[in-house]
Amino acid sequence: MLFSTQLPRILSRTTCHFTTRSMSRFPDAYTQTKAEAEKLVIKANDINDLLTCCLRPGSIFGPGDMVMPTLDSYGRTNFIIGDGKNCDDFVYVENVVYGHICADTTLSTIEGAKTSGGKAYFITNMEPINLWDFLHMVQEELGHKRLFTIRIPLSLMKLVSYLVEWAYMILHRYGICQTQRVTPARIKYMTLNRTFSCNRAVEELGYKPTVTLMDGLKIAVNSYIQSKNMNLS
Repeated sequence: MLFSTQLPRILSRTTCHFTTRSMSRFPDAYTQTKAEAEKLVIKANDINDLLTCCLRPGSIFGPGDMVMPTLDSYGRTNFIIGDGKNCDDFVYVENVVYGHICADTTLSTIEGAKTSGGKAYFITNMEPINLWDFLHMVQEELGHKRLFTIRIPLSLMKLVSYLVEWAYMILHRYGICQTQRVTPARIKYMTLNRTFSCNRAVEELGYKPTVTLMDGLKIAVNSYIQSKNMNLS
């Protein structure tokens, strides 16, 4: 049994590079339930001949994702929240699939089951990059040249996110339910240093990214452009 949960559930106040040790702080109920589910999966290993393994992909992108259309909708508008120095570990979707194949193959052997059963592994492209540089790279691949950059103080965005959250709570009481796009948790994710060590996945699962970050970005952008042109025709 393979259980996959994305990395945003793992947070720390100051640490910018994470190993396989789980953190215990959660920004919302959703991320906490994902963490609790992972614990249950790990605990279930080797019970009634069940083998389990947990995979923690980084920020996934690829054909059909929402990253491309979202950044395309912003066009030439470029903004940075906070000091703009935070890094992230993105992962192309094919590498996530390959990580699952590696885990499944490892668990299918007696020695691999002993080594990897009941463990959690980070899966990324192993190419940490500045978050804002990555987003700007996507926009440039989409044909939006950067004219200027708007830098928004983190303190201001935190205040805005709490005000928006309060407004949505009031509207919800009157039966107005809409998706909240600006949340305190989302602002935190966008300003947090989040890089992760895949060393254990490399050593124990034999994982190695098959598609580079730049190649994956070009594939995802080309797929989005083709899809967009088909919808317009």
